[in-house]
Amino acid sequence: MGIVFVFFVCITLMQPLISTADDISSTNFQILTPTIVSGGLGTSSSYSLIGMIFPFSEATSSASSFSLNPGFLAYPFVSTPVVSATAGDAQVSLSWTAATGYLGWTASGYTVGQSTSSGGPYTFTSVGNVLLSTRSSLTNGTTYYFVIRVLDAFSNVIATSTQVSGLPAGSESSNNTTSGGGGGGASPISAGATASFSGRAFPNSSVVLLKDGQIALSTVAGGDARFQFSLGSLSAGSYVFSVYGSDKRGNRSAPLSFPVTLTAGASTEINGIFISPTIDVDKSEVRRGDNISLFGQAAASSTVAISIHSNPEIFVRTTSDDGGAYAYTFDTSILDLGSHLAKSKAVLRAEASEFGAAVGFAVGEVTKLKESKSENDLNQDGRVNLIDFSIMSYWYQRPLAGDGLKIDLNHDGKVDLVDFSILMYHWTG
Repeated sequence: MGIVFVFFVCITLMQPLISTADDISSTNFQILTPTIVSGGLGTSSSYSLIGMIFPFSEATSSASSFSLNPGFLAYPFVSTPVVSATAGDAQVSLSWTAATGYLGWTASGYTVGQSTSSGGPYTFTSVGNVLLSTRSSLTNGTTYYFVIRVLDAFSNVIATSTQVSGLPAGSESSNNTTSGGGGGGASPISAGATASFSGRAFPNSSVVLLKDGQIALSTVAGGDARFQFSLGSLSAGSYVFSVYGSDKRGNRSAPLSFPVTLTAGASTEINGIFISPTIDVDKSEVRRGDNISLFGQAAASSTVAISIHSNPEIFVRTTSDDGGAYAYTFDTSILDLGSHLAKSKAVLRAEASEFGAAVGFAVGEVTKLKESKSENDLNQDGRVNLIDFSIMSYWYQRPLAGDGLKIDLNHDGKVDLVDFSILMYHWTG
């Protein structure tokens, strides 16, 4: 009866992660008011009880009074935060992006884990439902390591960020001042701020860093999809940085944006960037009952969850290969006639991306293959606007390489006013 009662509560309350059941007893042990949570461990002298979230089966079922979506993403889930750390005099200032919950899960608070050893163990401090915290009374010259845990309304841990580090230093060394020349004495000149960025994109893909909407740097991710940027000589102040990746088909991911405040003479580390997958379809319209192919690129060997925004919303999953490519063939017989959207997210070990940009398709009476995108739409978002202008501006009169070759719209080996003229002709706003 205990198991049946748990299953009933999961369906009716739609809270499969937090529910209680009847006592369970056996000849040699008893479990009192068991609680289902996202994971845990209970032990005694004669047994151990390990709890975890696991699907009942893979499929979608329905009834007249409720719908049941067992399997991956049938339960609430949450993205992992991007965390930045800036060291100062006996302190490290931390900030992080809000964790985004889906299917009823909401981030209701955060705890900061702190350790002097990489990987922990960490000492956790609750900071409430805020996105910044300054860890003070630290020892200068000692490296500290931090993680951010996301809590739900019942204080259960539902996500943990990747680790960041900071090295507190005294005011003289942390300010990094230099003396100006001249015969009458020296005046201190504050050194610029430095910011480093690291995370996951797609294997061997182009990754672009934007600073306040302008391209600042580009790089190529490694075969493991890891990438890293470093910007120096920055003025102190607040910035909005964004990162996006381009897959092997030229499709760009949704940009992942995060605000960062930089301090003069200090170095800020931003870690845990997880770029959402790209997604595309092979048909702009599909006859109801025919298949449509959903494909894109994600982190290598990751679980890719695809959401098809219908009524009700449908979730399916697949796995990316060693090159990050994924594909899923979807049967449209269960979809209503009309317009639909599909989007995807990636999960790799303890990290989870946000859902990426959606791609649209229609279910109708005929099937139409999707037309190729215009080369004038530089970020492949279906519009030619200021974002494309910014991308072209970055490559203006620079040596072309990688993605820069695609910016040369008249294919004369350089980006100049002729290319801007072509871009403006196709402007959509």
